[in-house]
Amino acid sequence: MSVHVEDRDAVRVVLLDRASKRNALDLAMVEGIREAIGSAPGIAVVLGSTDPRSFSAGADLDLADTDRTAMSDALYDLYLFMRATPKVLIAAASGHAVGGGAQLLIACDLRLAGPDIAIRFVGPGHGLVVGAWGLPSLIGRGRAMDLCLSMRTVSADEALAMGLVDRVVEEPLERAIEQGAEISALDPGAVAAVKRVIAVSDAGEALRLERAENSSWDGAVPPMPDF
Repeated sequence: MSVHVEDRDAVRVVLLDRASKRNALDLAMVEGIREAIGSAPGIAVVLGSTDPRSFSAGADLDLADTDRTAMSDALYDLYLFMRATPKVLIAAASGHAVGGGAQLLIACDLRLAGPDIAIRFVGPGHGLVVGAWGLPSLIGRGRAMDLCLSMRTVSADEALAMGLVDRVVEEPLERAIEQGAEISALDPGAVAAVKRVIAVSDAGEALRLERAENSSWDGAVPPMPDF
């Protein structure tokens, strides 16, 4: 299994579990994440990794060309689902969060990061738009342009300062589970309403536009620089 799922009392914990590929996302993993969120028994879900060295390296670049369009569609469906679900999604991220993995991060409602987090939105280097749907509402238009076009790595301190992550902690997974338990003790209807109201000014339409812009991608993958 590429996704490990467990319930800690009222908190569903979903851990990406493909360490040999730095949690590169394939269709099985995307489907596993969606199923785990959808079947969660409570209002709080934590999304993390079994390997603290990597949250996710993004979409699996070893996929066949014929599978890449399906993978892109599945990822955007997942991000839309994450934004629409009434459940509160808490990311617990350390190590690399790149491309599609960085988008998983911003699709969550809350983001707890380890001191070693390294976030990159690699898009134009592949002929794609990556993260432009969600970054402006988190960090502002100018910073969003910078991260999308420079594709540079953002460290924990900078990510916290600009609002890309909400907290930097030594043990992001355990702290995220604690926060999930605190949220689970609240009125679930009120929690879901908070998410709905905040989403009114959020990134749903921009997400759909980014997906449409990427629909013409021919699947060519230029060489990627090292992390």
